[in-house]
Amino acid sequence: MSTDISTGTAGETPAGTPERFPTKIAIVVREDLAGWQKLNVTAFLASGIAHADDAIMGKRYEDGSGNDYLALFREPVLCFTADPAGLARTRARALSRELPTALYTADMFTTGNDDDNRAVVRAVPADALDLVGVAVHGPRKQVDKVIKGLKLHG
Repeated sequence: MSTDISTGTAGETPAGTPERFPTKIAIVVREDLAGWQKLNVTAFLASGIAHADDAIMGKRYEDGSGNDYLALFREPVLCFTADPAGLARTRARALSRELPTALYTADMFTTGNDDDNRAVVRAVPADALDLVGVAVHGPRKQVDKVIKGLKLHG
């Protein structure tokens, strides 16, 4: 049984066939970041892209003992790495296609709260942003065009 993310209705998929979603989530982090920075940036970008669409989140989880857990994305998140030029290209492609986009800049590592994060982004023209991460969500084919040429993280 699968869930149609556009309607929230259940549908049948053949046993053993992975569900294919009409949309895609991609997170891109700068390849030269320290491990902790990559994890931090990925977490922040995922929290932003979670607001891209009302249908992006699944339902809450419950374990066999009845404990309740928060909902997760309904679809896989693909993580990529890029150099600064690749990040800038990814951001520009996503915005030109009007896809929901989240960003993280190097200046955000120096702040300690959301207000200051927004201020350091607002202070820099788009083409001069020192990007360390970008996330995008949208129709699968459009996201594929945005991330074309990037390497999967790993």
